[in-house]
Amino acid sequence: MQLGLIWGYWGRSMPADFVEITVAAEEAGFDAVFSAESWGSDAFTPLALLAAHTERIKLGTAVVQLSARTPAATAMHAVTLDQISDGRLILGLGVSSPQVVEGWYGTPSRRPLARTREYVEILRRVFRREAPLEFTGEHYQLPYAGDGAEGLGKPLKIMTHPRREIPIWIGAEGPKNVAQTCEIADGWFPLYYSPWRAEVYHDQIKDRPLGFEISVNVTMQVTDDVAAALQSVRATLALYIGGMGANGQNYHTALMARMGFEEAALEIQELFLDGRHEEAVAAVPVEFADELSLVGSVDRIKDRLQAWEESAVTMINVRPRSISELRQIAELVKG
Repeated sequence: MQLGLIWGYWGRSMPADFVEITVAAEEAGFDAVFSAESWGSDAFTPLALLAAHTERIKLGTAVVQLSARTPAATAMHAVTLDQISDGRLILGLGVSSPQVVEGWYGTPSRRPLARTREYVEILRRVFRREAPLEFTGEHYQLPYAGDGAEGLGKPLKIMTHPRREIPIWIGAEGPKNVAQTCEIADGWFPLYYSPWRAEVYHDQIKDRPLGFEISVNVTMQVTDDVAAALQSVRATLALYIGGMGANGQNYHTALMARMGFEEAALEIQELFLDGRHEEAVAAVPVEFADELSLVGSVDRIKDRLQAWEESAVTMINVRPRSISELRQIAELVKG
């Protein structure tokens, strides 16, 4: 099992221990470190800072939002960071939610699967540098020849010479999106994954190619108070399942329902959108939170980790609260 350090996106400002903990993760044998973006810090810049302080650990975006940049702009960011880091980039992508796509970026959120497919194809063509870039799709046209075009666009080939096969991983939740991810990408970020419910994604991932990576964020904490640790997980789940989306169009709610908790998922969403946040947290089944986490005594974690080792997951990503906890996690996972 590979082990990743997940920073996510920044809140008020850069975490005070951002570089220190990442350096310690590399020393402890972590395989990758990931940054993210929502409507605050971007995903690429933090990794440039970490690239300057590390030598071996892979640097991943989890995830870059497609609507934030054109495919060519994302390719330029990726190629630059990959060269700065001596070929350590994992380019993680995701469409994000309609609330963010239309509310923050001001672009249409329609047909996310088709947009993703076109986006990835353009990135591949840029990275492979086999010819000047030309593409005619529903969402992207290069050179642009639509409304307002002056007709002077010229097919261009990226000047910088990229690593030909920069790995592309995609954050996906819906069944069709996951199946497409296995077809066009090198890896997949599930939002929620339970090794005890492998059937949820079996049909979508059973034909994944050899070497395909599955990288999951997991709350991992050695503690004598399992209930308290899971309460924090339940609060986060309530936020995403209840509030990160609109009524009737929340990918997280739909995923929890497919995982066998439909009644609870709909109740959480109803309570959260009604402003009854504490009740929404209380409605998150402890069983559900526990299946997505690794918390408890060392023996309990080792026992439950076995299910993850036997699953399709190839990497678990954690967010330790200290260097000592980071080293403890590395010892548990890497042995």
